[in-house]
Amino acid sequence: MEERFDEILTELKTFLDQKQYVQLREWSQEQNAADIGMVLEGMDPEERLRVFRILSKDMAADIFSYLPLEIQQSIITDLSAKEAGKIIDNLMADDATDVLEEMPANIVKQLLANASPDTRRDINHLLRYPEDSAGSIMTVEFVDLKERHTVAQAIERIRRLGLDSETINICYVLDNQRKLKGTVALRYLLLKDPEEKIGDIMHENVISIHTMMDQEEVARQFQKYDFTAMPVVDNEDRLVGIITVDDIVDILQEEATEDMEKMAAIVPGDKPYLKTSTFELFRRRIPWLLLLMISATFTGKIIGAFEQALSASIVLSMFIPMLMDTGGNAGGQSSVTIIRGLSLNEIEFKDWAKVLWKEVRVAVLCGLTLAVANFAKLMLFDHVGVQVSAVVCLTMMCSVFMAKVVGCSLPMLAKKLGFDPAVMASPFITTIVDALSLLVYFNIASAILPI
Repeated sequence: MEERFDEILTELKTFLDQKQYVQLREWSQEQNAADIGMVLEGMDPEERLRVFRILSKDMAADIFSYLPLEIQQSIITDLSAKEAGKIIDNLMADDATDVLEEMPANIVKQLLANASPDTRRDINHLLRYPEDSAGSIMTVEFVDLKERHTVAQAIERIRRLGLDSETINICYVLDNQRKLKGTVALRYLLLKDPEEKIGDIMHENVISIHTMMDQEEVARQFQKYDFTAMPVVDNEDRLVGIITVDDIVDILQEEATEDMEKMAAIVPGDKPYLKTSTFELFRRRIPWLLLLMISATFTGKIIGAFEQALSASIVLSMFIPMLMDTGGNAGGQSSVTIIRGLSLNEIEFKDWAKVLWKEVRVAVLCGLTLAVANFAKLMLFDHVGVQVSAVVCLTMMCSVFMAKVVGCSLPMLAKKLGFDPAVMASPFITTIVDALSLLVYFNIASAILPI
């Protein structure tokens, strides 16, 4: 991969240095747009702009779609309104909308003014929908057919519209009101008699997506049905666009990143790490750190309340970090498992009793194993008395039990109340379990030890 990158970069630089612009344009037509995009990403902005002015409008648009959003915005801003308008015209409508959504209103106005009427209409159509909805990520470039069309007419229409469509593998059959009536696959058309009617051969049992469906749910639908493209309909079942699997890959990556950040107590962001400023990282991390710091004061108050017990048996303080860490880890294991199950729709709130019963059994097995192993360690290596060992091991069993129960219950409760379950992940659960573990620890110690 690195050799390929160096080879393209060398050839591109040679064409630019020798001012062989015609050769550069011809050479680019034989290259993969994604490869050239990767090379341009690391080039000087002025050289990158020169390349875009030399490339054919179709190739420029293809390469443009593979560049990061920040570079796309830079190119659009540096090009003249007319040049930028040509790129926007040749982008798929959903890609063009993604670029324009992040740009200042005055630049968007200029770009739309220089775009074709069809492009302007399609982009304005997509901009109406809420962020992260199916309508905001769909594309309006697709091939639609009528029931009355013959197979021969349908193939001719595909030839005419195919180059400007996101995909031609599946064509969508509409009635006169543009209501979705069925689908027909291109390979199916190629095998049928040219005179057969589309209405007679189409697949009528169509699974569609509503424009207002959340993008995460859209991704689940793709996973469930294993489609490469799905139609998007409005409230009146009229076809308004399609979503293709390449968009779903981006959504899955975005949603997974967001969940990971929430589970690590970070406010989600949409920029790559190296392109995020220090202050932006600080701003995303500090709210949860402040909240968790304040909530952790409860553990300090608990330790202060049992100061007399600690002073009477100083050895107890040695095992506080181990007990808190074990409880936090046990709770984190449960919460991550349940959050993943909820996100994949494998678990619902109605399954709470089953989940709790399973986690209770896991907690008993884990707690007993850890307690036995810890008791042996305390007696053989730490040379701690039987009573102190018993206190520590009983607390560990209780801590693991509580952590598993809290770790599986809070995410499910959050989902039921309409919150993101990822918020109830390890940091938040650890704080709760730490406080409960300390309460149990000192109460057991007070009951067993001569304090």
